[in-house]
Amino acid sequence: MNAPRMTAPRAVAPDIDGLGTWLPIPGFGLLAINAFLIHAPQPVLVDTGLASQRTEFLEHLRARIDPAALRWIWITHTDLDHIGNLAAVLELAPAARIVTTYLGMAKMNLAGLPVDRVYLLNPGQSLDIGDRMLQAVSPPCFDAPETTGLLETRNRTLFSADCFGALLEAPAENAAAIEPQALRTGMASWARVDAPWLDRVEAGAFGRTLAAVRALEPARILGSHLPPAEGMTETLLENLDAARAAPAFAGPDQAALERLLAAA
Repeated sequence: MNAPRMTAPRAVAPDIDGLGTWLPIPGFGLLAINAFLIHAPQPVLVDTGLASQRTEFLEHLRARIDPAALRWIWITHTDLDHIGNLAAVLELAPAARIVTTYLGMAKMNLAGLPVDRVYLLNPGQSLDIGDRMLQAVSPPCFDAPETTGLLETRNRTLFSADCFGALLEAPAENAAAIEPQALRTGMASWARVDAPWLDRVEAGAFGRTLAAVRALEPARILGSHLPPAEGMTETLLENLDAARAAPAFAGPDQAALERLLAAA
């Protein structure tokens, strides 16, 4: 697998579809790139995938909903794998507003994206989408200060943004299908890439952020970079806590990069 590959859209939780891509990272394995669609009286798209997959992403989105019916586009943060198709979706969804924070709006503006349809929501605040609430939360791990996950209150589904991501050796339908040690190692590898500051956090302070996730009592966790994880909250929290002691990430130098590219 040498190029990103989108998988068929599928139900990943009650009223929630996944729009997923597997992205090969030469020398490091595969990374899931997930967007999600929440079916509600006011439908919500969570993130917008990779720009390089635009045609297929929009086809998959249309297979699950008429984009014109979207009312909200929740951007967990403004990294390119989360906003890659934002402008294209906005054109197809004239009634949709973009949920983000003030910092997210500022970074969108710097990227030349429209900010006239932004709806600002901070962690701790909630959005009513007709038959349930979406509660904005701060994940324990992140690589951008505007990162905002969400708890969907009807089915206790936690969308965790980059937190709980994993570099994997092969695609998986769900996190439970991943061999436990491979999941633990893959999560540690990703955490030290995405949050290089992790080993600098005092254990007690980090434990309190993990406890805040536990207190939400999610039935499942839908991560941007992990297959769906049903009933695995404690496993994911333990793996993330253990990642604090994992070796720091050191990327390849130019010579190593050329070898990786040649092999790929």
